[in-house]
Amino acid sequence: MKIGIIGAGNIGGNLTRRLTALGHDVSVANSRGPETLRELAEETGATAVRAVDAAKGAQVVVVTVPLKAVPGLPAGLLDGAADPVAVIDTGNYYPQQRDGRIAAIEDEGLTESRWTEQHLGHPVIKAFNGTYAQDILDRPRPAGDPERMALPVAGDDETAKKTVRDLIDELGFDTVDAGTVADSWRQQPGTPVYGLRAGVDAVRKALAEASPERPADFRG
Repeated sequence: MKIGIIGAGNIGGNLTRRLTALGHDVSVANSRGPETLRELAEETGATAVRAVDAAKGAQVVVVTVPLKAVPGLPAGLLDGAADPVAVIDTGNYYPQQRDGRIAAIEDEGLTESRWTEQHLGHPVIKAFNGTYAQDILDRPRPAGDPERMALPVAGDDETAKKTVRDLIDELGFDTVDAGTVADSWRQQPGTPVYGLRAGVDAVRKALAEASPERPADFRG
């Protein structure tokens, strides 16, 4: 599968490592230019590209940048992607720590992923946002293993959601359908499932126990 990864931080870098190892054709980009990704490209066999080119021909695009950087992504970012393309949003809103206050999230009640997809102009699937980056390398398990972790996945497009869930399964993790993008607040920072290392049943329970009230530490 051709996969574009926009953002080469901890999550983006480790997804690049795992997905190339699984045989996928990965293009990876960051905000500083492909020349800064030479070591990652040499390590993994991924192709380092400009952000504007990362989605070309891609069946899956992973957007894994700080939330405050989303509005600054290149216009037409998804032009030239495969049709259909599944867009994974790994982002989180950290108003006090990084992003500043975003009124549409705080005052209008948009979920973080709804805000992101409005800027991208394309539906997204929220996944990996509460996953420790090192776990992507260290904690894959075969299907049926009692220690296999489960990740929540939310989105409106059922076809895209299946594509993402199948890819996560290939990476060595179970998934739990966390509902639509409107429901994705259940996996935002400060919720019980955020950062949870557990199996399917515990993830379902944590999603059900989430409160829609944003914790004080994650309000601007």
